[in-house]
Amino acid sequence: MKTAVVVIGGGQAGLAMSRCLTGRSVDHVVLERGGVAQAWRGERWDSLRLLTPNWMSRLPGHRYDGDDPDGYMPAAEVADFLESYGRSFGAPVLPGTTVTAVRIGHAGSLVETDQGSWRCRAVVLATGAAGSARVPAVAAAIPAGIRQLTALDYRGPAQVGTGGVLVVGASAAGVQLADELSRAGRSVTLAVGDHVRVPRTYRGRDIYRWMDAIGRLDERYDQVEDLARARRLPSLQLVGTPEGRPLDLNALAASGVRIVGRLVGVSRGRAQFSGSLANLVTGADLKLHRLLDLIDEHVAAYGLIGRVGAPDRPGPTRVPVAPTEVELARFATVVWATGYRPRYPRLDGALFDRHGRLRHDGGVAAAPGTYVLGLPFLRRRRSSLIAGAGPDARELCDHLVRHLSQRRAAA
Repeated sequence: MKTAVVVIGGGQAGLAMSRCLTGRSVDHVVLERGGVAQAWRGERWDSLRLLTPNWMSRLPGHRYDGDDPDGYMPAAEVADFLESYGRSFGAPVLPGTTVTAVRIGHAGSLVETDQGSWRCRAVVLATGAAGSARVPAVAAAIPAGIRQLTALDYRGPAQVGTGGVLVVGASAAGVQLADELSRAGRSVTLAVGDHVRVPRTYRGRDIYRWMDAIGRLDERYDQVEDLARARRLPSLQLVGTPEGRPLDLNALAASGVRIVGRLVGVSRGRAQFSGSLANLVTGADLKLHRLLDLIDEHVAAYGLIGRVGAPDRPGPTRVPVAPTEVELARFATVVWATGYRPRYPRLDGALFDRHGRLRHDGGVAAAPGTYVLGLPFLRRRRSSLIAGAGPDARELCDHLVRHLSQRRAAA
C-alpha cells in the first residue's frame, strides 16, 4: 500500500496533523492501534479530568462548544470530543492497526504494521508522551509482598486493597492519586521530588487563563535558555474538579496525607527518603511567586486593577518535619506516579540520543521526512496540551509539505 504521509497515532496530535494535511490536499492515513483517542478512553484513571478549562480545548477547525466553558472535561468526554473532531473532516483513521517498525530510507519510508505495510514519503510520529510509565530502578528492591501500580495501571481506589499506600511523585498525577486515595479512607504517604506549584485560580481567574494571557504558554522552544530542563519539568500540581479547588502539598497535608521527600532507596525493609524536601518546597514556592509577579505586572500594564480580583496569593508550603526512613511493612501498595516516556515503533537507533530520546529540532526529526508531535515543549510551552497540538501541527505540516515538494522536484 502507498500514500504520501503516514501519521502514527489517533489522539489529538495525530488528528490535528491529519486535519492540516487534509486542508493541504495531502494524501495520508492515520494508523491507530486501538480507536481514536484510545488513551483517553481506556488508559487513564476513572476520575481523571482535564487540567485545562474546556474553553482551551481547540484544534484546527474545531473547538469546545458545550455549556461549561470554565469546567474541566472528564476523560471520556475528551475522547468523545476527539472522536467528533475526527468525524468532522473525515480523518482517514485505520483503527486496530499496530505499527511494529518504521524503516526510513533515502527514497522514502516503509511502515510495517500487523495489518500490512505502507510505503510513504513522510512519517509523523504522533503517539504522544505517555506511551508507557517511567518507573525508577528502585522499584526492583520493593518486596514481592507489596503491590506495585503505575499511574497508567491505576483506575480507582477500589483497585487498591486495604493497608497503607505510598505514592511516589508529586506532579499532577501524584497529587491527584494521593488525594483520591486519602479521600477514600486509605492511609497515604506521598514521596515528593521536583514539582511545580500553582494555584487553581488567582485574582478570580483560572491559572491557565492567566498563563494564556501573559504569553507564557506560547514561549517557543528556540527562546528558552535550557530547553532540556524545560522539557523535563513536571506537570502542574492541579486537579480539574467542578468546584475548582486547589491541590498542593498544604491541601494534602491538611487532609491527612503524610508528606516525605524523594524516594532514593530501599534497604533492610525500609524506604529511604531524601532530606531535601524543605529545599524543594522552598524552590517551588519561589517559582510560584515569580509567575504570580508576571500576572500582577500584566494586570497593572493592561489596566485590569479593579476589574479582576485582589492578589490572593497562597501562603508558603508548610509540611511537618519529614522522616528519612519508613518501614515498608506499613505499605500494602506502591503507586508510581514518576512520569511517562513515549512509546515508538521500532526505529533506527541513530534517531535517538544517548539518553534514548528521539533527536529532533522542534518536531523535525534527524531523518528527512520524519516528524514527531505531542511531546512536552515540542515547539512551544503549550505543546503537550490539546490547545498546543494545532499550532505545532500547522508549522510541521508546512515543513512537511515543503519536504514533499522538494522530493517531487528532485525526482
